[in-house]
Amino acid sequence: MATKKSPAKKKVATKVVKKAPAKKAVKKVATKTVPAKKAVKKVVKKPVAKKVVAKKVIAKKPVAKKAVKKVVAKKPALKKTTKKSPKAAAPKQLKVDQYGLEEDDEFYGLYFAKSTKKGLVEVKPCTFSLMYWWKGLLGYPDMIEISKDSNTAMLQFESTFGGGDSGETELTEKDVFDVDHIIEVDEEEQLVSLYSYVPIPVPEKLIGALGLSILNINPETRYGNLEICSTDNEDGQNEHFLRYRAATYLRGVKSGKVEAIESMVTNGSEFFGLALDAMCVNKSIKKWLLS
Repeated sequence: MATKKSPAKKKVATKVVKKAPAKKAVKKVATKTVPAKKAVKKVVKKPVAKKVVAKKVIAKKPVAKKAVKKVVAKKPALKKTTKKSPKAAAPKQLKVDQYGLEEDDEFYGLYFAKSTKKGLVEVKPCTFSLMYWWKGLLGYPDMIEISKDSNTAMLQFESTFGGGDSGETELTEKDVFDVDHIIEVDEEEQLVSLYSYVPIPVPEKLIGALGLSILNINPETRYGNLEICSTDNEDGQNEHFLRYRAATYLRGVKSGKVEAIESMVTNGSEFFGLALDAMCVNKSIKKWLLS
């Protein structure tokens, strides 16, 4: 009987051994709760940091408003400059006198007149420029004819042409002949034109040769041009004349109208002389000019 009870005690001992692992499981749960508390503490700290950042953003907004105010302050300055621009452009609107001359013109607001057999005649600006060159600079007597309405004027005079002495020209200084000149003024167009004539009619047999010579010389003439002018004489017969023509436009010339006319006549005489010399390569034309 005693031997049967001893195994029963062993079974009890084994049950106690099984309970020991249960206690270990409880310890593991306790260790997990500790990190959970730490995580809660971290979460609490993060909102505090966000609040500080939010305060900084709010502090920056007033600075942006100040920058906007500065831009608004600059806009009135731009408006002031636009208001000044019309005032600067105002002086460009110059006054105009009875002849259409602006107030910065050398003859603005002046009235000229000359006494004639028909009474007092008005002398308009372009005609006055011609008159000043002819009388004032050259010292010749007044020979300018002015129309009744003073819109046109004409000056006629003569000159003597002589060839060169270089030995390279067709016309020498011994080859001399007369040239007639007419200067016409158109006040409405403000145009002054020069016409220089060889006063000897061109023979019919030379018309073809002279016309061909003109076609060759005109492209080389830097100022003015040559032409054959036909007209009826007193007997009603048609005659042909060799003519050189040049013109100068005085509209818009504020200063130097007299000098412009002088330059036209000087350059015109020079180029006409060169053209005549070039024509004399044809011996028939040279003979006609010196006849």
